[in-house]
Amino acid sequence: MPTKSQPVLIDRNPGRSAQSYGIARELGTDIELVHAPSVGVIGNKGDSQCYIGVQRKVEAIQACLLRRVGREEGKLHVRLVQPEYTIATSDGMRNGTREMRYSLIGREVTHDSVCEHLSASGLAGTIAVVACDKPPVGTLAALLEHDRPAIIMSDGPIHPGREPVTGENIDIVSCFQAAGFEDAERRRRIAVHACPGYGSCGGMFTYNTMQTFIGVVGLQPLHMVAPPSDDPRRLDEFPEQLVDYLSAMMERGVTPRDIVGRDSIRNAMIVSMAIGGSTNVVLHAPEIARAAGFRSFWGDIMTPEEFNHLSQHLVPVLTDARPYGRFSMVDIDAKGGVQVIVRELLEAGLLNGDVPTCTGETLAEQVERLGTAGPDGEVIHGVATPYKPTGGLRVLGGNLSPEYSAVLKLAGVEGGLENNVFTGRARVFDGERGLLDALANQPDSFENHDMVIVRYEGPSGAPGMPEMLDSTSRITTLCRERGIVVGLMTDARFSGGSVGLVIGHVGPEAALGGPIAFVEDGDEIVVDLNTSELNCPALDDAAVLAARKAAWRKAVDDNGGMHPSCGVADTRLLNRMRRSAASAIYGAGMHPDRELWVRAPREASRSGFVPSNKYRPEAARKG
Repeated sequence: MPTKSQPVLIDRNPGRSAQSYGIARELGTDIELVHAPSVGVIGNKGDSQCYIGVQRKVEAIQACLLRRVGREEGKLHVRLVQPEYTIATSDGMRNGTREMRYSLIGREVTHDSVCEHLSASGLAGTIAVVACDKPPVGTLAALLEHDRPAIIMSDGPIHPGREPVTGENIDIVSCFQAAGFEDAERRRRIAVHACPGYGSCGGMFTYNTMQTFIGVVGLQPLHMVAPPSDDPRRLDEFPEQLVDYLSAMMERGVTPRDIVGRDSIRNAMIVSMAIGGSTNVVLHAPEIARAAGFRSFWGDIMTPEEFNHLSQHLVPVLTDARPYGRFSMVDIDAKGGVQVIVRELLEAGLLNGDVPTCTGETLAEQVERLGTAGPDGEVIHGVATPYKPTGGLRVLGGNLSPEYSAVLKLAGVEGGLENNVFTGRARVFDGERGLLDALANQPDSFENHDMVIVRYEGPSGAPGMPEMLDSTSRITTLCRERGIVVGLMTDARFSGGSVGLVIGHVGPEAALGGPIAFVEDGDEIVVDLNTSELNCPALDDAAVLAARKAAWRKAVDDNGGMHPSCGVADTRLLNRMRRSAASAIYGAGMHPDRELWVRAPREASRSGFVPSNKYRPEAARKG
């Protein structure tokens, strides 16, 4: 990681200065500022509705900077550079296809492109407009690595659609769940009306989980998280505020690593639990922690045991939000925004309010200045009277997850956990395609308490660790229609829109010889939330395990060192992912040598702050 230093200035060599003068003239800025520290705007772009509103926000911020840059008294004495954009693909249009392998890779490509722009340009100040799921995380990681003053604004969510016949609010997850309907006209009607306007997915899926995370971790003003993409404040008010905040950060020399510390990351994860957030947050948090200078999220920030204790005993779900509830992020904004949730958790003693933020205030001071209201009791609930009594996420160990990487979105479970235990029969698919074919052509073959296992779809195996919203949505519809419970576990990922008894990130992955590779059809699978374990009892038999490992090794050796069920890595990006992907427990990023992840590790400075729910003090003594 780069250490803090003075911003890079343009060299006074005429050859290296010529284009800087030319750009200044084209942008309409003072050419005498070309040797001053530079500021710029970056934006995430892609091929979905998530990104349609980004460019106009970037242009509004650029116009604001242009007005405020100059040598005159009271202006910013900086060099303005032209905006830059990253690129990513749409998860919604790719779920259930092989192209979905590029989704998580989009986080890595965004990281690389932002890193190249920041480092090569030597930007001394950056405002980033982010959208969709993965690019915001890649952008944040690059800003942390660059570690010069920077601030983020998420572009905002889309409004929900309305089903014209039933009048119910619908969204993109409604469409994936409708894939199992027999009525073709109904399927088309839902698809046509689910996504009006523009903006990122509106439920408490991965996008809104991560935008909330970025706000709570301190690099986005809280009041900018929830407003929809078409909210006029995003063009009329927020650009000036962002420039003010960035200017103050530059003046004080405050950088992202000054803000994103251990306690701020812990705060963000606790809020993610409280909003019933996406399982992807436990994949992205290790990457954010790494970029912030920590060696390991699951050690320097919190342990799996602490994570589960918080979720099980202290942190309830406060939002009645899609996909497990009724409302969207637009509704949360109408009830006061994410700052209402943060205030409620602060008052309950669950967050450290003394951490710094990009506004120059502590988290608690920012919430106080915003005049944050209390929960309305319908969309946002209080800690004392929560929507669900326990947090939305749980990580699992056991003989199928020796890395303790498996994650369950408990907020989305709709049944099957009797006394916190699910016992099922394994139904194994080597790849998602086989499962989708079975769901489409043989739905009656699935039985109550099947535990579907999809493997060879991990970071290296797929490669790319695709989401499985198509599969989980079809299973959800099947279970609702037949009144049964079918679980799904995989070494791949899930969309934040997935619901049901779904367990992802099981590691080590099958392609690397993890235990999930040795499960066979009919094996008993036990999910025990009392012990936070995921087990296959058959694998406790040493002879059985040895025989299955030998058969797996022979298949790998006969296929030139890669199991034949792994996907084809037929592009440079897929091949790079296959050969350099870290395990899910470390964020599944492209990091071929873990020892090089953090060149300047920071201390996991412990503040002494311990979350304790004052509304339920007896809970704090459990565990």
